[in-house]
Amino acid sequence: MKKRYCLEMAGDYACFTRPEMKVERVSYDVITPSAARAVFEAILWKPAIRWHIRRIEVLRPVRWMNLRRNEVASVVSTRNVQQAMAAGADARAGDLGILVEDDRQQRAALLLRDVAYRVHADLEVLDGQPDRQPPQKFFSMFERRAAGGQCVNQPYLGCREFDARVRLVTAFETEPAPIAETRDLGWMLHDLDFSHPSDPQPVFFRAQMTAGVIEVDATGGRQ
Repeated sequence: MKKRYCLEMAGDYACFTRPEMKVERVSYDVITPSAARAVFEAILWKPAIRWHIRRIEVLRPVRWMNLRRNEVASVVSTRNVQQAMAAGADARAGDLGILVEDDRQQRAALLLRDVAYRVHADLEVLDGQPDRQPPQKFFSMFERRAAGGQCVNQPYLGCREFDARVRLVTAFETEPAPIAETRDLGWMLHDLDFSHPSDPQPVFFRAQMTAGVIEVDATGGRQ
């Protein structure tokens, strides 16, 4: 069973990183379906439900900005973390810390600024769950949380440092129209395919913006 909802997502900055850019962060022109799904999941996520993005409406013109910032070049070793967990708190299992002063490097990023989107998504309640609950329970839970501004974690626009202002949209007749722009946005990341959990694969779709609206096919827009 499914039910469609709409959220307005806005923020001062956003970065929906293109995976083909290996070093410097470069954003897509608009929010990706996977980033939009993460905003819905920040409000409600349960093993028994799935979110499917169906439409993205761009409410503000695409505007860019360049930013240079300091980052660390390394990540904490997974193997060292596993050894520390196995050894326990009283044993020394290697240094897990990163000294910022020794590992700092400066990187550039091409970000979006002053963004706003209206995203439509289907909330699907899966069949065959061991502790099956009535779908209305999940619908009511999401509506209550979204209307009250509640969330499990802070919604963000691509990168966690760019927080999103989120609002549940119900009265569409009073909402502003999308931007009057039509263009081909090219190939865009849709989501990751977890058919093989040990090796998830990226899935792309051809994003076409028509009068500020991007339709995501009911099959997921997969190509």
